[in-house]
Amino acid sequence: MASEKKPAVAVLMGSDSDMKVMKSCIEQLQDFGIEPTVRIISAHRTPKIAGEFADKAAENGIKVIIAAAGMAAHLAGSIAARTTLPVIGVPIDSDSGVDGMDALLSTVQMPPGVPVATVAIGKAGAKNAAILAVQILALSDEALSKKLAQFKTEQSEKVLKKDASLREQD
Repeated sequence: MASEKKPAVAVLMGSDSDMKVMKSCIEQLQDFGIEPTVRIISAHRTPKIAGEFADKAAENGIKVIIAAAGMAAHLAGSIAARTTLPVIGVPIDSDSGVDGMDALLSTVQMPPGVPVATVAIGKAGAKNAAILAVQILALSDEALSKKLAQFKTEQSEKVLKKDASLREQD
């Protein structure tokens, strides 16, 4: 019986409303051939489940956790407090009217010894969280490292093409 490959990345969201932002993260991971575990887990509404997830993540084959939340945004920090795995926090803008700054500060301001790598607020941050997770995994995965190098090359080529197009207009 062939063993099933376990997902190396978990994408956690504090609410189902975060999916509209985190979809770009999930799709970016899939573009690299990573099918993440995706869960809705709240630091405040389901703290026991959040704790159990963090406690068992490494045992379940997870190598990097991406945690997205808005407002008080304690999900990433509460997960990081209970695991030695890298945790990447994605602050989400909420309807509270402060443009995600509350979530950013809640995610990035962690006490010494409980780091959370924090990316930008919203969709750009969600995509960067996926790329950062890939960079972490690529340290010990040569095939993924090659995909990452190709991704970076393609990004450069897109910019050079746009630059050339702009210069042609002059």
